[in-house]
Amino acid sequence: MLTLTKEDGPADLDGVTHLSIGVSWDPTAGTSGGVLGVLRRKAGTDLDLIAIAMQGAEPVRLAGLDSLDPLGNRALVHSGDNQTGRGEGDDETVTVEFAGVPRNVTSIVFVAAAFKKGSSFQKARNISFKVYDASGGSAQQVADIWPSLLTQDNGCAVAKAVRVGDSWKLEVINVTGKIKQGDEHALMRFAVSK
Repeated sequence: MLTLTKEDGPADLDGVTHLSIGVSWDPTAGTSGGVLGVLRRKAGTDLDLIAIAMQGAEPVRLAGLDSLDPLGNRALVHSGDNQTGRGEGDDETVTVEFAGVPRNVTSIVFVAAAFKKGSSFQKARNISFKVYDASGGSAQQVADIWPSLLTQDNGCAVAKAVRVGDSWKLEVINVTGKIKQGDEHALMRFAVSK
């Protein structure tokens, strides 16, 4: 079994044919009480999980937001946009089938962000990024990454899969940063810097 932590450094993904990364969170009222607090919890908050396929230092494809199958062959697939954080299990997921990723893609950076205006990490509780070995049709959790509750940032670089010859390595990053909300170029610049 593969178990990943940030301190371990990059892990070989030998034998892993499919990798999934999921994000889950719970809506919160923040500091609002009473009726306003109830309404905020009911409305939830919208976080986004995004996978950015890189060609060297250049972002070339994005899975997430409104793009569910950017490679067109189901090799990099996003589950769709959960805008509330309500529900059991992962709220959004990205799955990679490594054999279908074109050779020109040298890495894939997984980023979570409070991307849309009005959303924020502070309006979510219990944010968790889970990494799964999804080879063979079943998902086995290999990492559970928790960003700091103290962050004032709105983006988190979760992990990065890097092509090494004919194989892949996965590195847990778990680094937060500020991303201009609604700006896809700012999101991609953040991913490129990781």
